[in-house]
Amino acid sequence: MEAELKALEDKLNQFIEANQQLREDTQRLRQELASALHRNKQLEEKISLATTRLEQIVEQIPAEEA
Repeated sequence: MEAELKALEDKLNQFIEANQQLREDTQRLRQELASALHRNKQLEEKISLATTRLEQIVEQIPAEEA
């Protein structure tokens, strides 16, 4: 009986440690996702700005006369 309780206690401790590690991993992944989403938004804004500038430049090019 004592050995069974000790084995159960060990398994419970392993479960608690695994659960804590998963919580930490989840928190880290959430932070990484938030950072990636923020960076993605910044890049989308840069692309939009570059597209607008490029369209303005193209509009200034005189049309080719046939």
